[in-house]
Amino acid sequence: MAASDKSVDDSLYPIAVLIDELKNEDVQLRLNSIKKLSTIALALGEERTRSELIPFLTETIYDEDEVLLALADQLGNFTSLVGGPEYAMYLLPPLESLATVEETVVRDKAVESLRTVAAEHSALDLEIHVVPTLQRLVSGDWFTSRTSACGLFSVCYPRVTQPVKAELRANFRKLCQDETPMVRRAAANKLGEFAKVVETEYLKSDLIPNFVQLAQDDQDSVRLLAVEACVSIAQLLPQDDVEHLVLPTLRQCASDSSWRVRYMVAEKFVDLQKAVGPEITRVDLVPAFQYLLKDAEAEVRAAVATKVKDFCANLDKANQMQIILSSILPYVRDLVSDPNPHVKSALASVIMGLSPMLGAYQTVEQLLPLFLIQLKDECPEVRLNIISNLDCVNDVIGIQQLSQSLLPAIVELAEDSKWRVRLAIIEYMPALAGQLGQEFFDQKLRGLCMGWLNDHVYAIREAATLNMKKLVEQFGAPWAEQAIIPMILVMSRNKNYLHRMTCLFCLNVLAEVCGTEITTKLLLPTVLLLAADPVANVRFNVAKTLQKISPFLEASVIDSQVKPTLDKLNADADVDVKHFAAQAIAGIAAEMELNVFRTAVPPCMGFKLEAALASKLVVEPPPNSAASAEPGVLLELNANIENNNSNVNAGGEQEQQPQQQKSVSEC
Repeated sequence: MAASDKSVDDSLYPIAVLIDELKNEDVQLRLNSIKKLSTIALALGEERTRSELIPFLTETIYDEDEVLLALADQLGNFTSLVGGPEYAMYLLPPLESLATVEETVVRDKAVESLRTVAAEHSALDLEIHVVPTLQRLVSGDWFTSRTSACGLFSVCYPRVTQPVKAELRANFRKLCQDETPMVRRAAANKLGEFAKVVETEYLKSDLIPNFVQLAQDDQDSVRLLAVEACVSIAQLLPQDDVEHLVLPTLRQCASDSSWRVRYMVAEKFVDLQKAVGPEITRVDLVPAFQYLLKDAEAEVRAAVATKVKDFCANLDKANQMQIILSSILPYVRDLVSDPNPHVKSALASVIMGLSPMLGAYQTVEQLLPLFLIQLKDECPEVRLNIISNLDCVNDVIGIQQLSQSLLPAIVELAEDSKWRVRLAIIEYMPALAGQLGQEFFDQKLRGLCMGWLNDHVYAIREAATLNMKKLVEQFGAPWAEQAIIPMILVMSRNKNYLHRMTCLFCLNVLAEVCGTEITTKLLLPTVLLLAADPVANVRFNVAKTLQKISPFLEASVIDSQVKPTLDKLNADADVDVKHFAAQAIAGIAAEMELNVFRTAVPPCMGFKLEAALASKLVVEPPPNSAASAEPGVLLELNANIENNNSNVNAGGEQEQQPQQQKSVSEC
């Protein structure tokens, strides 16, 4: 008897822990308890979860929003824990309560979980349990329950009988006419989703009147959500019905008194265009697009400007060029000189995409003058957006025409008095070089790139060195050897020490892309020459450079040229030079010892030993050069290999590991 009592106590322990933690004053403990609900439900079993846990949760829904949010999320995945879909209705009461709380995030998560649980109900259970839940939310006294109800119609409607469908449509109409703006806003937000599951006849007879009413609501927050529903409804109706039932409301929204509604129309314009088809677009949407392009609000003009390219691309091909030239470009010209920089920047990001649609002749005649105006715009973003899309024009009119028209403006920007403008041009230069080709780059732009290395602003010089690396990656090391390295090496003799340091910075990054031969033959001698520089900043940067380029040098070159120079710098009178020289010596020695290890150890066992040796070298770098330590290391490694081989041959897999560890520690 005592044993059975003990087993009962043990089975009750999980729910007791849950209750204690849920009532704890610490919010984090309560939150952790909620996140463990699935574990507790598994411990209790399906029946006790239904009969004890779920009722307990339903009765105690009054907590911090963070806890309620976690509970709403957990309950959405609880169907299997209460016994499967046939018992899913047990989850409805707590979720219904959560769907009525004041915090929007909690309500949204509860509705999401309700939709998940409702989808798992059978059609019969849906009518018996979920639909009454929806109806209670619709008729709730507080607006929160009615807003939550709007999200459940599209889940319930497809699977219920015709009488229930009629009730649901009536309930949705009631919500669309609710006295509370928040409820009407929620209904407008879900109108498009609901329209997709309603039969076409009821869509026209029931939902479109609701749509028209919402689009004329006195609250602009409701009207702008009706615009989103307009896209969904237009996709569902035949062209004739769209023209008669949807377009009048769309025209009204495009000229709405609230700029937020017009902004939403601009944002959804291309989607609307695809939904209504080419004929309605030509007759009705082109005038609406023109109206938005000259809107009084800059936000609306900026939003519709970003749609210019896509709108023109979706025009009927037979009339595309004519519509662009006669109906779109006149308004685009006005936006090029718009007083608002955001509008001009938005247009600049897409205008060059019109070139392929218009062809070479019209691009030169109509678009190039606009591009030149934008390239000289005072707003840096406008200029950069034009430069970023030059490839579109290059493909249409060719490099020769492009160089004659736009390159002078780009050169002017590259020499702009504002350093941020120059920086933006530098960052785009590798991509521009790839578009224009090596020959054209050498003729027109290489001098600019070299000039940036001597700029008086450090950020420009730094960006210019990285630009050199990207250019070499683009055109190859042989090009670098002939075209830019000789010009960079000349900087090592400049009287200004900042230019000599820039030379070192360039050599740092070029070694990574030029390879061992060029690094040894061209870059290293200049670095060694600067080791005797009278300025300490240059000398300690020599030490840092030698460490960075050492992986690209042969061991013999390091022994004969790099180490003597670093030893000399290690005895320098300047403390910073000595510090960086010592750091470089230790770093190079560690790298070389690791390379010796990689050469000596067979690949089959090298990974674990290399990791151990690398970690040892980081903590305790070798005191002397790698060459002096090399024989001892090789002897120990060879002994280790022989011992391991003998262990493996004897079948001693267990004996191999201790021997490996010992050898690594000895290294």
